[in-house]
Amino acid sequence: MELRTEVLIIGGGLAGLCSAIHLSRAGKQVVLIEKNTYPQHKVCGEYISNEVLPYLQYLDADPAVLSPSQISRVQISNISGKSFEAELPLGGFGISRYRLDEYLYHQAIQAGCVVIHDKVQSLQYIHDHFEVQTLEKTFLAKVVLGAYGKRAPLDQGLQRPFIKVKSPWLAVKAHYRGSHPTNLVALHNFPGGYCGVSKVEDDVINLCYLVNYESFKPYRNISEHREQVLCSNPHLKHILEDSDMLFEEPMSISQVSFARKEKVHDHVLMIGDTAGLIHPLCGNGMSMAIHAAGICANLVIKYLEGHIGSRKLLEQSYVEQWNKHFKVRMETGKLLSGILLKPTRAEFVMNVLVKFPGLFQPIARRTHGGPLLL
Repeated sequence: MELRTEVLIIGGGLAGLCSAIHLSRAGKQVVLIEKNTYPQHKVCGEYISNEVLPYLQYLDADPAVLSPSQISRVQISNISGKSFEAELPLGGFGISRYRLDEYLYHQAIQAGCVVIHDKVQSLQYIHDHFEVQTLEKTFLAKVVLGAYGKRAPLDQGLQRPFIKVKSPWLAVKAHYRGSHPTNLVALHNFPGGYCGVSKVEDDVINLCYLVNYESFKPYRNISEHREQVLCSNPHLKHILEDSDMLFEEPMSISQVSFARKEKVHDHVLMIGDTAGLIHPLCGNGMSMAIHAAGICANLVIKYLEGHIGSRKLLEQSYVEQWNKHFKVRMETGKLLSGILLKPTRAEFVMNVLVKFPGLFQPIARRTHGGPLLL
């Protein structure tokens, strides 16, 4: 039996859920397919810039009900521990994916979205509609949004170019109980990577880091690498030695790719990490996923209501809007990563920022947007 819908969304993370809420509240038929149930922890920095707060409020999904930490300052340190601290241009908040995704999931259902826990096996674009096959059902949809994350088997089925290139990055995340300023998001360098630290709800510290696998390989496990390498930065050493891990074991994901990804592939509109991943040192991937959901949903509504006259124009408009809002951020993230992962360059930049702190604000603005209003 074939089930029909106007919009089918593959993936129920931030981008998928926000677009589902937006489209459903606009009266569109929406089916969202997510392979996992809620709540689930995810490897994520768990900091969100306030740039998307007006949009979340517009969706009637204000995260304030979850009591997130309020973040107004940023600290950056190099391998030796020399640090710089400044005000964030817009500020932000810390909230776990465990709590936020479940909240948005219930908001999507309340808005009228049909959420199905299943796994997409294949999709085809045939005669101006999509046929999507899951383990249990077949769906026909006018529009499909790809919001299934950083890397998935579906990318192989779609033969996306980036999936053929091996990535050297490993990401690790855990929650801790300990002392860390509630209003501070910190980025600490260590040999071969960098680590983000900030509080989320319930006074919990989220510690998430990215490491080059070649520098990780000499160590037997995450615990040994943490003790021998992360703790070489005195700021991380202090946090890790004075805090208690709340997870039995840290979570990790490999093959984290920062390669260029198409925003539209076989007529599927890609959003969130599926469209491209900014280096975590910019601390803004969650905001970008939510922002992209709003851009895409707005254009899809116009297309379904006849204000955008063709699928080709819809796709062109989405790519243009994505590049307008995110291309500079992605390029800046790549540049900053290249600087901070080189000790001599990082030392030079740190010295400059200490002497000229006003330079931080224009750098931060290149990785953050203004308040998102639709």
